Amino acid sequence: MIELWHCPDARSFRPLWALEELGLKYELHVLPFPPRVRAPEYLAINPLGTIPALKDGETFMSESAAIVQYLATRYGPKEGLGDLAIAVDDPAYGAWLNWLHFGEATLTFPQTIVLRYSTFEKGRADTAAEDYAKWFLSRLRHVDRALANADWLCAGRFTAADISVGYALLLANHLKLSEHFTPAVAAYWERLRSRPGFQAAKRAQKIELSEALSS
Repeated sequence: MIELWHCPDARSFRPLWALEELGLKYELHVLPFPPRVRAPEYLAINPLGTIPALKDGETFMSESAAIVQYLATRYGPKEGLGDLAIAVDDPAYGAWLNWLHFGEATLTFPQTIVLRYSTFEKGRADTAAEDYAKWFLSRLRHVDRALANADWLCAGRFTAADISVGYALLLANHLKLSEHFTPAVAAYWERLRSRPGFQAAKRAQKIELSEALSS
């Protein structure tokens, strides 16, 4: 059984969404954020204290985009499951990998600075929060260009790359940066959050959190 440790709408939403898209069975552990402070027992699972953490047999992983890639390539090709991966001999393979990691390294990173100084440490570095918000929006133009004549980022279909970038848009929505989305990016965001897999992931984290709070 795959186990995922998760905080609502944190980076761990990427693998949760992928699990739902693939139709895999999993056990979800929802923790308060930040878990290293509010759930110190989690350090026995992941000494870094970061979210996500995933266990699949002997496999342990803690990087959200890497987990999505792992799930897509290990389980996606199996009969009856969704296909989030691009084959290595497909011309879109390079673009798929690039978008998969662009979502985390280029889009999510600046937003973590905005989140820290606009939410958790207000007043300490307002200028930094504003600057990194502008950085994020400037990088988002690359997504806008990719969507000029397409519904999805690569290969003409929904893939793990859209999950990776889609999480960055989810975070942007929380940070109220979505009001700056271009029409193409805004329409893409609507397509993403309308997917049954996205909605199932949202329900799963809500149910598990409610059960955790009532126990």
